Amino acid sequence: MVFDAIIVDDEPKSREVLRALISRYCPNVKIVGLAANIVDAKNLISKFSPSLVFLDVEMPGGNGFRLLDEVDRKKFDIIFVTSYGHYAIPALRYSAIDYLLKPVEIEELREAVQRVVQKRNSLSDDGENYKVLSGNLKAPVSLQKIAIHGLNDVKFIPVAEIIRMEADNNYTFIITFSGDRYLASRTMKDFEEMLSGMRNFFRVHKTHLVNLNHIRKFVKGDSPYIVMSDGSNIEVSRRKKQELIERMGVNS
Repeated sequence: MVFDAIIVDDEPKSREVLRALISRYCPNVKIVGLAANIVDAKNLISKFSPSLVFLDVEMPGGNGFRLLDEVDRKKFDIIFVTSYGHYAIPALRYSAIDYLLKPVEIEELREAVQRVVQKRNSLSDDGENYKVLSGNLKAPVSLQKIAIHGLNDVKFIPVAEIIRMEADNNYTFIITFSGDRYLASRTMKDFEEMLSGMRNFFRVHKTHLVNLNHIRKFVKGDSPYIVMSDGSNIEVSRRKKQELIERMGVNS
């Protein structure tokens, strides 16, 4: 499967570097056009009907989200390429839309393209993906969602319903208030970064990320652990103990 793709970025050097990396490391992607702004991008999309768009977030004259609002984006997949990690990256990750953070890493580029291939081979609704992405940027934290891709579907999980996450090598189990348990093909580090802007999520151990709102008991002692609202006992690493105490506002 070969994807016709365009690159949309206002920085000439960034466009050329990305094109060179794609040409060398992603043989299933053919770059058919480069755009410096959303007007040029709309023209390229109309002309080539690409299957994939590499899209910057912030550009003079309108950001990448404005472009998506003005075209029929159900016809192509998107990999965002951005320098803005302070607000865009968490929102993109919640909705499982692929992204790359500048400077682009080769392995991350390959993995992003592979995720697009997997999405194309699934029955996921790309239009629904974009609606979640757009909504996450505008919605309060309590209404934001994470998208979990299955073999034949995509499940959208409200962040507020997540009790905890448990690492399993390069996968992560997500446990919700309703008792559901989902397996996501992302690492714990990915989720820790995506939730970094939320004060109520905290990594208490190398294998556990928890929602502080769902802690029912904190047993300090020499082998500290917490009891979650689902009844699970989660070990707290010694180096995280004091920070957890401070975050929860309890006496040490």
